[in-house]
Amino acid sequence: MAEMPPMGRDDLDCAARVAAIEAAARSVAGPLVIVAHSAGCLMVAHWAATTTREVHGAVHGALLAVPPDFDTPMPAGYPTVAALDRAGWLPVPRRRLPFRSIVAASRNDPLAGFDTVAALARDWGAELADLGEVGHLNPASGHGDWPQAEQFIATLSAPH
Repeated sequence: MAEMPPMGRDDLDCAARVAAIEAAARSVAGPLVIVAHSAGCLMVAHWAATTTREVHGAVHGALLAVPPDFDTPMPAGYPTVAALDRAGWLPVPRRRLPFRSIVAASRNDPLAGFDTVAALARDWGAELADLGEVGHLNPASGHGDWPQAEQFIATLSAPH
């Protein structure tokens, strides 16, 4: 399994993050299932818009869990819309993804409204999975392991 190097909120360069996805994808021999959380979902959308058809063909699917809304101000402690724009995150790609995808959405995510995430899923051509009220699906929201992710990954891994 290829993993990306850790990047935090102080390192907002979207192009560098997209390059890291590209390098990881090219390092894998065989089919890929991408799993991304939060801003990682938007990184995948940026990457999908720039990578080659050859790499797209290796992707069986993507699980995109609780993408944030970068078009509206984030809570305190998160980057501003202006900082995200300067770092290349905006506009968020809205084109259909070239591979099967599932967007897992929360009804009470502090980083994105459910309707906004549902619109992203629609634009990306993704299946929308309504997780109910799970916050941002992270430890701060009271979550640890997410067994349901394994079911989504199995679905995306299966031939279609």
